[in-house]
Amino acid sequence: MFKRFSLAFLTMILAIATLFIAAKNSVGDNVISFDQPEVMKISIGIVVLLFLPPLILSFFNNNVVKVINAAYQAFIVLTFLGLIPVGFMIPNGMMTIIISILGTIVSIASVFVVIFNTPKTSNSISYDGP
Repeated sequence: MFKRFSLAFLTMILAIATLFIAAKNSVGDNVISFDQPEVMKISIGIVVLLFLPPLILSFFNNNVVKVINAAYQAFIVLTFLGLIPVGFMIPNGMMTIIISILGTIVSIASVFVVIFNTPKTSNSISYDGP
């Protein structure tokens, strides 16, 4: 549970860091920037709200919930993958590329941990047979 939550939380932190990098390298009036703090706060709030489902679902050990969580986080992986070519198109986009690659790696790791991490049960009954 701790691994699933921490990787989902780290992915959220990387998404917020991407917002800050995008605000620092803003190129026009219609993009996110530090000149409009209200828009920045709303954008951070939206990112946090979008990451609430994987954070909440990481507490459950049911297989159906794990599949739903992995599918939701797969969309986050696709989002970070889509940001990599965007980093090539913007001026000074090297930090965007680096954060996007880190976000992709952490998101893929999070999906694998959600799918393959099984809790150890200490009070299970085992029968060895006669």
